[in-house]
Amino acid sequence: MHSYAACTPRILVVGDLMIDHYLWGKTERISPEAPVPVIDVERESEVLGGAGNVVNNLVSLGARVEVASVIGPDGNGKRLRSMLEDRGVGTQALIVEAGRNTTRKSRVIASHQQVVRFDRETRKAIEPESEVRLLQRIERLLEEGIETVLISDYGKGVLTQALTQEVINAAKRRGIRVMVDPKGRDYGKYRGATAITPNRKEASEATGIAIVDRESLKKAGFRLKEELGLERAIITLSEEGMAIFGEEMRIIPTVAREVYDVTGAGDTVIATLGFVRACGGSIDEAARIANAAAAVVVGKLGSATASWEEIIAYEASLHEATTGMRIQSRQTLAETVRRLKEEGRRIVFTNGCFDILHLGHVRYLEKAKSFGDVLIVGLNSDSSVRKLKGPERPVNTQEDRAYILAALESVDYVTIFEEETPYELIRMIEPDVLVKGGDYEGKDVVGSDITGEVRLVEFVEGRSTTSLIEKMRKAKRDE
Repeated sequence: MHSYAACTPRILVVGDLMIDHYLWGKTERISPEAPVPVIDVERESEVLGGAGNVVNNLVSLGARVEVASVIGPDGNGKRLRSMLEDRGVGTQALIVEAGRNTTRKSRVIASHQQVVRFDRETRKAIEPESEVRLLQRIERLLEEGIETVLISDYGKGVLTQALTQEVINAAKRRGIRVMVDPKGRDYGKYRGATAITPNRKEASEATGIAIVDRESLKKAGFRLKEELGLERAIITLSEEGMAIFGEEMRIIPTVAREVYDVTGAGDTVIATLGFVRACGGSIDEAARIANAAAAVVVGKLGSATASWEEIIAYEASLHEATTGMRIQSRQTLAETVRRLKEEGRRIVFTNGCFDILHLGHVRYLEKAKSFGDVLIVGLNSDSSVRKLKGPERPVNTQEDRAYILAALESVDYVTIFEEETPYELIRMIEPDVLVKGGDYEGKDVVGSDITGEVRLVEFVEGRSTTSLIEKMRKAKRDE
């Protein structure tokens, strides 16, 4: 991820710009004039809102940003242009339309809670003349090295049917990726985009499919992808992460911190997805990082952004928290396996003592993971290791061995079993692939009658726990 912090892609944001205005204060009394709280305002702040929040997020990540939109000739329009220029954002495609109000949303925040919001805006479609002028300037920017286009629709009239289709087609003719954060129920104007990123509620409304489980989610996602001719549909699922629909459905999970305010989380998601993809990252990696960025911003009040330092720190804390969660009892694992199979994930299983973890173990587990989507490791308990290896083993306790295994990137879940063989555990999981070491060539593999596929993986020569223990014993004798 550190390599992305040094990347500076040139990205164009097209959409509805606005100013988010905040009045911060506290309330300790009720008005004598009406049964409403009296807010003692302590400070005010202004930030870029709407598509401007996408811009803010991109700037925080290090992108070079151009913005294309239509504003009014009013004071808010002048202020908005100044705010963009202060952030180093290119405004050559910022069109002023006579008679139009620049959107400004004012929120009153008291004791960390939003009390009321009032808006000043124009929601009607921009004039045909503005469409023509805006498209001309967008086409000019596309010829000048734009790497990705992000369309941020807030339903304020800038993204008309004609303009949106013209922008998508103009970008596609030049081989430029177009990602859309949509609005409304009719997604026809986004047809032909590279990807769209509605949330669960928006996707339900657009497809007419109530998303209540994995099956309905899958149906809605593929309907969007196919009907709009997208490379991918991406449905954000709040604390559950996001679902990506390409050749198949994949769910990229997340674990969010405490949620203070979801304002702008969708802006953060599309900005981060667009940034990572523009820097050459895969869609899965972009989704994982976007999940982390969104988790950072929902822990803040108001329209917020996530820096690379915050994203990296969040992922580090997430890894620490989830390591323990990957160690599951058999009962919990049964429910996890059920969910994974509903998602269509290919499950790989292997087992062993994994005492004194070494390079051979790590390479073996990485190869095992490559055979599917999820790797489950059955770990021999201390008592079963003693039966197999003798009274002096294991060197490390089952708790220590499980935690170290769970901390490996290749391992998704670890469960401890007491039996001499993992047969009952394999019968419960019914994995797609069963993996054992190359020394099982020509031998019966426990559980091979349950799973459809057995893979044997050769060990790294000269690497074994037994040889390590003997080496330590020899060193001690030599002393």
